Amino acid sequence: MTAVGFAMLPLNQSALTIAQRLDARTSHLRIRFSHIAGAKLLDCGIHSLGGIEAGIGLARVCLADLADVALLAGDSSSLDLPRIQVRTDQPVLACMASQYAGWQISVGKYFAMGSGPMRAIYGKEKLFDDIPGRESASVAVGVLETSKLPTEEVVAYLAERLQLPAESITLLVARTASIAGTIQVVARSLEMALHKLHELKFDLNQVVSGMGIAPLPPPAKDDLAAIGRTNDAILYGGRAIVWVQADDDQLAEIGPNVPSSASPEFGSLFGELFARDKDFYKIDPMLFSPAQITFCNLLTGKMHQFGRTDVEILRRSFGG
Repeated sequence: MTAVGFAMLPLNQSALTIAQRLDARTSHLRIRFSHIAGAKLLDCGIHSLGGIEAGIGLARVCLADLADVALLAGDSSSLDLPRIQVRTDQPVLACMASQYAGWQISVGKYFAMGSGPMRAIYGKEKLFDDIPGRESASVAVGVLETSKLPTEEVVAYLAERLQLPAESITLLVARTASIAGTIQVVARSLEMALHKLHELKFDLNQVVSGMGIAPLPPPAKDDLAAIGRTNDAILYGGRAIVWVQADDDQLAEIGPNVPSSASPEFGSLFGELFARDKDFYKIDPMLFSPAQITFCNLLTGKMHQFGRTDVEILRRSFGG
């Protein structure tokens, strides 16, 4: 039987479809639509309250609608808190070309972590030399993790680098401590696993499908505390499963270095490390990965599992 091919929408056009659906339900989702310097803006959790559905929509935009995002019931491994699950058959495009927060947007005193498929248009990150995904597009969609709404200067900065008029740009924003912001960060368990694999020089073209799951922390009092809890949720409660076509010896060699336990910092609360180093990028990069990863090798039928979750550290982080 011959497989029937199909053409996928460009990343930004696909994400725009989800953003437009959110825009059509602003009142129901407790989010706010506005314009800034001509760009379209959806406030999902800064001045707007937002919520669960806004968070799931925000995560889907980050993933360019190439992944399913679901809220699952909790279990003992998540302290009975809900869990956020992501699954995709386009893991590299969804997670690395789109979702990864690889664009640090700094304009004057404004700072945001930029993710979403607008990164694929900008395409300046070295990551894009190793993965597919760069694209030219007539529209750009991005997600900003930040505590402030973007200014006119921020929109001008983005328009210049994307080489698009501001009217063609759609931005979705949420602070980490908001419900939506927390969900979109915790939805990065698979992305963090793939990024770690890339850092370890694993060829991501060998990854066929992927799934990630992590507990959803309770609300934090401020963004700094939320950054700590959302990272701990993945570092100590996150699990990723990747279906690969690879060599078993390679998986056995690289596997122990993938989970967060490969770092000597494993066991420390992320908030404590951040307070110590005062800089996200000074923390040991080996720590940034889910607690557990499982490889399912399609070539040999063998499974390789590494790492462990730690519910007691989650309890410390979440205040349980």
